[in-house]
Amino acid sequence: MVLDAITGLGVTALSGSDDQVFVNLTLFVALLCGCIVIGHLLEESRWINESITALVIGLSAAGITRLTTNRKSSHLLEFDEQLFFVYVIPAIIFNAGFQVKMKHFFRNLGTIVLFGVLGTLISFGVISFGAWLLLGKLDTGLELRDYLAIGAIFSATDSVCTLQVLDQDETPLLYSLVFGEGVVNDATSVVLFNAIQKFDLSNINSQVALSLTLTFLYRFVGSTLLGVLVGLLSAYIIKKIYLGRRKSTDREVALMILMAYLSYVMAELFDLNGILTVFVCGIVMSHYTWHNVTDNSKVTTRHAFATMSFIAETFIFLYVGMDALDIEKWRFASHSPGKSVAVSGVLLALVMVGRACFVIPLSILSNSWKQSKDHELGFKHQVTIWWAGLMRGAVSMALAYNQFTRFGHTQLPGNAVMITSTITIVLFSTVVFGLITKPLIRYLLPPSKDINMNSSELSLGLLLLNGLEHEGDVPRISSLTMLLKRPAQTIIYFWSKFDDAFMRRVFGGRDSMPDTPVSSNEGSDHGSQFGSNPSLHLV
Repeated sequence: MVLDAITGLGVTALSGSDDQVFVNLTLFVALLCGCIVIGHLLEESRWINESITALVIGLSAAGITRLTTNRKSSHLLEFDEQLFFVYVIPAIIFNAGFQVKMKHFFRNLGTIVLFGVLGTLISFGVISFGAWLLLGKLDTGLELRDYLAIGAIFSATDSVCTLQVLDQDETPLLYSLVFGEGVVNDATSVVLFNAIQKFDLSNINSQVALSLTLTFLYRFVGSTLLGVLVGLLSAYIIKKIYLGRRKSTDREVALMILMAYLSYVMAELFDLNGILTVFVCGIVMSHYTWHNVTDNSKVTTRHAFATMSFIAETFIFLYVGMDALDIEKWRFASHSPGKSVAVSGVLLALVMVGRACFVIPLSILSNSWKQSKDHELGFKHQVTIWWAGLMRGAVSMALAYNQFTRFGHTQLPGNAVMITSTITIVLFSTVVFGLITKPLIRYLLPPSKDINMNSSELSLGLLLLNGLEHEGDVPRISSLTMLLKRPAQTIIYFWSKFDDAFMRRVFGGRDSMPDTPVSSNEGSDHGSQFGSNPSLHLV
């Protein structure tokens, strides 16, 4: 039954024998442990991060596996791209939404959506057109659908790598912008990819274009609303039955985990985007549900979600490293190595150009509605945002497998070239760009020179999160004047009033539940580590 469960998840061992299955699983889990230990030892390194560590270990393990299996295989486990989306990605994205510092996220929500949606569409157009124009001359045998899929595949940034190379405490503005944009970007890229797969593109006309647009809007808006609804439902259930009165920490934690995953699978069931849904659900659960559980459950959920996300991240990069030396893909590509190198170079250049085409103009547009020059994205910020978003990872790999393989196997030489090129770009961007990102940020934007909010902006920015305690600090101006001068802050101001007057009373939230007894050590640790909510503490 254990073997059936393993293969049912889309994971199979290279050998058909039962013993070999457990041998492979044992080795793979041991490699995961090795990644954690080595990553911890290199944690203080200025250059190396845990993503690069897992990739290098995966590459090394792949080489050893090839030698010990007489060059028949390069990895211990084989699985299709569905494993990424169904079992691995949800844990990473939900934890990101659950842990995000909402002060900075919501304060920059307009810029995040601008970059994540419009920026992704611009990058998609540049990469698709460039691929059609340049790769068509290399006789790759690709069709229009393939070129459009390439645009969606390589428009997807790597949110996981962003978590590794950006520090939320040192550069809160950049973290919220790049990571928030990355999550919205991934959701937009997946929605575009699915829309491309769904429609007949042999005869593009205004009706097909309209259908694509409506499908995109349906999935984007629907995914957001579903995440909000499931998050609020979890808060309402836990608030009403208050499991803490029976000291049911296990039930509270289990319900939060299952409700979070429920939002993801429901999104896929309704043909929506699970990545966006589970991210929004994480934000809502952090704002409401988390405050309705006992102190023990608060500490447990934070560590449980972070642990699952950490294991999933390590799993992804370890497997990508091992899969990079898969013989089948490289055997097809080896017949024309020059073409493979040319395709990789063209795609990497298009990724860099496509991102530059929206980061700079959209930053200028974003600066146009900033009220203070201290909050504008200067040239150094733009360079950093452009560079930090160049890394490609699991989402690009999964979409490439979906487009250019069948059940994990490559069928055509042109498709093999695209798979190997994707692997090359993922490895190159993760290692090279990832290595340079940390020193680049420290050189361009020392922590002392990062953007800070003045007191009035701080008070307005905190209204969404902390109610109206700071209302006395907010300038007393008319609603119309405030709306014209500071539209984003005005929305936050009136939302905070509605949040305190209605939402928190119905769904719970900060200070909504009675205190529960905890030990003195636990209480002090919780207070010092998390405060009222770890996702809301000030920087």
